[in-house]
Amino acid sequence: MTNLILAAIAALVVGIVIGVFVGRSGQGTTLRQRRAEQQIEELRSEYTRYQAQVNEHFMESAHLLRRFNDAYRDVNQHMARGANRLCNDEEWMEELAQETSKKRLEEVREDAAEPPRDYAPKTDPKASGTLAEDFGLKKGDKAQQA
Repeated sequence: MTNLILAAIAALVVGIVIGVFVGRSGQGTTLRQRRAEQQIEELRSEYTRYQAQVNEHFMESAHLLRRFNDAYRDVNQHMARGANRLCNDEEWMEELAQETSKKRLEEVREDAAEPPRDYAPKTDPKASGTLAEDFGLKKGDKAQQA
């Protein structure tokens, strides 16, 4: 009987030791899972905060641009009203418009590069151009080709 009690006590101790090891290993995975879930929650809240900041930035930018456009329109209308009120001379207005358009054309001409050509300019108007079939051939070569 004492052997049976000793065997039961030994089995109990072995069971407790096995239970402790199994419990710790289970706690390790649940602890890791809780940490991972906590990190995921932190990342979600950080992402939500970031989205809110981006939305706020673009909303404020749109508001400021709308105010800027309104101010520009007001200044433009003020200048147009002032020009109409102060400059009633039609001839002067036409001359000013012509000078402005001439200056724009001159600026374009000075800055613009010449477009590429698909031909070489001729030195003599009667000479054949570079796109002619006989360009660069002598008169005797033309007869030989035919």
